[in-house]
Amino acid sequence: MIDPVTGFRVPDEWLRRSSLSDIRERIESGLWVLLSNGKVLRRGLTTGTTAAAACKGAVLSLVRDVDGVDVWTPSGITVRVKVEACGGRCIAQKDAGDHSSDVTHGMKIIASASSSERTELIAGEGIGRICRGGLSSDIGKPAISRSARNQIMRAIEEGIKEAGLSGAVVHLTVPDGRSIARMTLNPGVGVEGGVSILGSTGFVEPWNEHLEDSVSESLSEPERVVATTGRTGLRYSRILFPDHTAVLIGSKLDMLRIRAGRDTVLCGLPGLILRWAEPGMLEGTGYATVAEMIEREPDHPAIARALEHLGKMLPGTRIVLINRDGSIYRDTGVI
Repeated sequence: MIDPVTGFRVPDEWLRRSSLSDIRERIESGLWVLLSNGKVLRRGLTTGTTAAAACKGAVLSLVRDVDGVDVWTPSGITVRVKVEACGGRCIAQKDAGDHSSDVTHGMKIIASASSSERTELIAGEGIGRICRGGLSSDIGKPAISRSARNQIMRAIEEGIKEAGLSGAVVHLTVPDGRSIARMTLNPGVGVEGGVSILGSTGFVEPWNEHLEDSVSESLSEPERVVATTGRTGLRYSRILFPDHTAVLIGSKLDMLRIRAGRDTVLCGLPGLILRWAEPGMLEGTGYATVAEMIEREPDHPAIARALEHLGKMLPGTRIVLINRDGSIYRDTGVI
């Protein structure tokens, strides 16, 4: 059976270890992750999914009170999200699932809608702005990723259709966004004034020591494996290496214990991978992020040094760094 969010093929042995009679239905819903020991963890919802729910609820509440909305996610799964909405104003709360370290858990996202002949999304207070190059949008733009914006606009259009309106202008805010953002990576990567609205699948992956055991098992079993750090890397890893088992490891790069003699690849966006290999690579360069360095000086010597160190840390592992569009930035092997 296939996990619909990650595309991971769940081993039959893991299914047999589960005591839940509805384990297949839970996996198919996308809301649950099965671990190698048979236990399950609950996925959360991204800021993108939460914002989409708030926007759709706000539009629908122009014609009726709303306590829940169905939201399409970029992974192709529709989820039901609880909201509080009336009179064109909707509150949705971020649910991090079983991800205990997610500082945005419980964060309120508020949308206010008004009927209009046009349809527009306006990002307001508490949503960060892009202040450096190399990120997902132009400098000065709201920190809303392309996939999250598409998800939100689809939700607004669905709300407009269900409400029988010709259009709607929706204002999106995060009341505690500025204070919460200080606890995230945003200040360090060039996003100021609030949180980012993100989500390439619509779901937040849970994490604990049991999931770490499952990921370790997933890395150790296949003869051909490609480890990847995020959703972009996961998507393109499957395209670049169709004969490999793709395993999402997130930021847990320290878990990489590759068995000698296997065909192994580490594939993903450069920032996390290079900073893991060389934590101080930006010191004295004048750059605040790896993305900014690559955008302005793709052949900067600090990048070569980090790659050299990475090769020593992971001998025998092919390193493939990709751009956000899936094109290859650096490859230590040959496709």
